[in-house]
Amino acid sequence: MKKINELSSAQILSMGYAIIMFGGGLLLTLPIATTDGQGMNFLDALFTATSAAAVTGLIVENTVAYFSFFGELVIMCLIQIGGLGLMIMSTLLALLIGKKVTLKHRLMILDDLDQFQLSGVLQLVKYVVAVTFTIEGLGALILSIRLAQDMPVGKAVYYGIFHSISAFNNAGFDLFGNSLLNFTSDLTVNLTITSLIILGGIGFAVIAEVYSKKKFKRFSLQTKMVLSITLVLIMLSFIIFFILEYSNPQTMGKLSLKGKLLASYFLAVTPRTAGFATVSMGVLRDSSIFLVILLMFIGASPGSTGGGVKTTTLGAIGAVLYSRATGRDDVEIYKRRLNREIVLDALTVVALGLVHVATITIILTITEEAPFLDLLFETVSAFATVGLSTGITAGLSEIGKVLIIITMYLGRIGPVTLAVAIAEKRHKANIRYPEEDIMIG
Repeated sequence: MKKINELSSAQILSMGYAIIMFGGGLLLTLPIATTDGQGMNFLDALFTATSAAAVTGLIVENTVAYFSFFGELVIMCLIQIGGLGLMIMSTLLALLIGKKVTLKHRLMILDDLDQFQLSGVLQLVKYVVAVTFTIEGLGALILSIRLAQDMPVGKAVYYGIFHSISAFNNAGFDLFGNSLLNFTSDLTVNLTITSLIILGGIGFAVIAEVYSKKKFKRFSLQTKMVLSITLVLIMLSFIIFFILEYSNPQTMGKLSLKGKLLASYFLAVTPRTAGFATVSMGVLRDSSIFLVILLMFIGASPGSTGGGVKTTTLGAIGAVLYSRATGRDDVEIYKRRLNREIVLDALTVVALGLVHVATITIILTITEEAPFLDLLFETVSAFATVGLSTGITAGLSEIGKVLIIITMYLGRIGPVTLAVAIAEKRHKANIRYPEEDIMIG
């Protein structure tokens, strides 16, 4: 057996998350973790703990009704550890490995900030934690003030803290029992939750660079891509959802214009990759469901609390398609050339994601009785650590739950460990064979 110091960074990261999820699962089996004093069966407990630590949000039991205060605290801590831990570890690993082997695809390094020098690693960690708690604190304050209008102050503060942590870490766990369906037309709740989701989803490095440089033209290529792609995705999906669901009586049809606008905006933000919902996913039109699946698969941005294949991956592939369509030799974005290695990495991430989603979905069609589209939705939601569901999670078989647990785990540690593994193992071959062309398409 390998010693700890002999393990690769990717192996340590993978083991760390597995231990957190397993330990959280054991805590949720304790009698004090549930309202009935019986504790949760281990499979469901592991499912819930994995969902929390992977900042997903898929649940097999109603969180507020099933879990005691202790159980809710365990879930909240797992969310915070899973989200904040990923931000710190992924950023530090990118920095450390980039310093050693000069990564050509360092997505999270901002060279112009002193905090990101290798000699200031401790300062960087403190800065990440400070920014995280500041944003979560502001979100909790706003939500607490709003919720205090409907419940006792103490409960409002607790709910504000829980949902702020859940939103910023893109987890999607809630204590209302029906996500945010009671707040579909509530401006304060909608804007606060979506702001937390977006800030958690764009990544710490982007937040830091926007704060320090302020002008778009001075931003790094990654920050420009993250901000522009995020904005375009939100705007386009907002318009499409508004059109598709405008007359749907089960979602937005009976809402006022304000309610329709807020519901469309929330629906455009939450699939990448939060898991909260102000309208029921199970009654969306099939066209809307398919769009949600696409948005979930894309996910958030590198170095963030969200999952998916990431916005920069989408941008890189889009740039490749544009360069090929226009006959360009180089892949260019914002007057910068993308390295060939980055393009291959982007294609690898998407290909592996599609293979995993397809494989799990096919198996689920054998083990489960739910419709195919619902199973595909559930699988992509788990893979991208989103947490949205059409309502089939609790009814999954034991095999189905195990498959979703594996998918959530791989969805959380996959993108980071893949990037780290590529960086650590990349080397030039000693032999280069002759080239030969093949027909494509």
